Amino acid sequence: MRQTFSDSLVRIADADPRVILLTGDHGYALFDAFRAAHPDRYINAGIAEQNMVGMAAGLARMGFRPFVYGLSAFVPVRVLEQIKIDVAHDNLPVVFVGDGAGFVYSYLGTSHQALEDIACVRAVPGMMVLSPADRHELSAAMDHAYAARCSVYLRMGKADRGDVHKEGVAIDMAKLQCLRSGRIGGTTILATGPIATTAVAVAERIGGIAVWSAPSIKPFDTATLAAICASSSRLVTMEEHSVMGGFGSLVAEESTAVHPRSVLRIGVPDRFSEHCGSYEYLLREHGLDLETIATRIAIYDAQ
Repeated sequence: MRQTFSDSLVRIADADPRVILLTGDHGYALFDAFRAAHPDRYINAGIAEQNMVGMAAGLARMGFRPFVYGLSAFVPVRVLEQIKIDVAHDNLPVVFVGDGAGFVYSYLGTSHQALEDIACVRAVPGMMVLSPADRHELSAAMDHAYAARCSVYLRMGKADRGDVHKEGVAIDMAKLQCLRSGRIGGTTILATGPIATTAVAVAERIGGIAVWSAPSIKPFDTATLAAICASSSRLVTMEEHSVMGGFGSLVAEESTAVHPRSVLRIGVPDRFSEHCGSYEYLLREHGLDLETIATRIAIYDAQ
């Protein structure tokens, strides 16, 4: 996904001289292609993320199209006030790209694990929130964010979880994406971000379960959700994010309004990690590994 992000950013910048990349002390190879193509449009703001957002706001007011890159624990969580007041309040066209969402930076501990970012930004008025599941959705998300002409948060999770879409599939970022059909009147899984690969694996193991990806958190495709609810007896949501205020909360809220259904929210429990460890270890600790999820959904599906 990171390579797709880099390729997409260079492609967009090639076509628009107003595109500028700002990053907080991230000078590694991810940006080599951008720096080679547009060295005068690369700004390393250092470890000063709040100031970086202010810079992006000023550039946007001058007619530039800033992309602001950082770790999700810092962009948007550390700079939420600056995003709210400096950018979103005036609906400035700034795209915030939060990388390493969820447990990606596992060994670095709680300070670098972003499990509340969706909850934070989806409460900011007018803020678009995108959460691609694979490189295909990410490419579409970059184009969608650039074309939106509003304040955007684009969330990138684990980069190597695999694709959920086939090569060349057209993706409408405004719509829920069907990844797997299921039985009418059965259980449907809605997933956001790279955990969608686990959702597909679980559905294939159990059988009869439909899977949908939600690349757009806000605005949300309520019309398709209503149709899904009408053809399903129960819903499951999956996210590598806290169960408090995230994607599961969104689906529960929206489904209640359009077509009430039971919703099993699978995400990170309302607690901090008890131990430090690898990415896979943290998934197991919080019940987001394949085996635990499959067991929970199989029991829920059999009810």
